[in-house]
Amino acid sequence: MPLITFHKNGQTFQDEVKAGSNLVVRAGIKQYPYPHLTYQCGMGKCATCACRIIAGAENLPPPNWKEKKQLGDRLDQGYRLACQLWLEHDLELEQIPLAAAPAVSAA
Repeated sequence: MPLITFHKNGQTFQDEVKAGSNLVVRAGIKQYPYPHLTYQCGMGKCATCACRIIAGAENLPPPNWKEKKQLGDRLDQGYRLACQLWLEHDLELEQIPLAAAPAVSAA
């Protein structure tokens, strides 16, 4: 089972999830990383769930068109949309409040 390490507001949360899990879906049904993950639509339309990948990015699929549209240049800084990731491997990620996150450029 993948070990997920989640950083937010100077705190670290860690738990195992079933292979094939999606963190936004899990938070929506009040499982880890609930209540720490901020999310909204769950469909890649709002970018509220954007997180910077710290470790494990090499095991993720390439960004899809929704991530490219929503994240723009932030993809190059290691950001991904948690709602678009179905996890099969260990992952360490950080969610930075939107006000502190780098601006998204129009793509």
